[in-house]
Amino acid sequence: MTFATSGESKLLTEDELEPIRRSHYPAIEQESRDDLVQLARWLRQRRARAGTILRDRRRVRRGKAPARAGEDGQASERGLSAKKQIYARALRRVNGRLQQMADARKRAGAARNLQAALERRRHRQVHHPEAGRTAGQGLQPNENAGDTVRTDPREIGRVSQFVRDAQVRRDTRAP
Repeated sequence: MTFATSGESKLLTEDELEPIRRSHYPAIEQESRDDLVQLARWLRQRRARAGTILRDRRRVRRGKAPARAGEDGQASERGLSAKKQIYARALRRVNGRLQQMADARKRAGAARNLQAALERRRHRQVHHPEAGRTAGQGLQPNENAGDTVRTDPREIGRVSQFVRDAQVRRDTRAP
């Protein structure tokens, strides 16, 4: 159920209406964080009180509890339920504004950290290791390490002949 500001003023007393007005848009932007935290506490207490009274009235109507002093068992819950919703919406607005403030603080802290990291990077001592051999000195001959295994040239021919002979034996074998 949605209420306009005029509808809120019809349901609330003047001392209840002033904090609700502080929770609406132009005024909520001017509030400090501490004031918003106090307002949120007040709204939570009022919402909880309205919920408790509603719950008690429902219990009386069902016959689970005796009526409070000064109340009849058939009191309407509509106005009180609407009042509770007004408090809940105001609390949602205040909590949203507190979250915006917290997000802004986080973003500012992250920006400060990034700026500090950038400054550290700019002022660090540059480390450039020696590049080793480069083309700037012209072509330099690489040293040839030579063959690691010395093979007897007669071995090369012997192995090739062995493979040829083995292939001939396989080809002439009867199937």
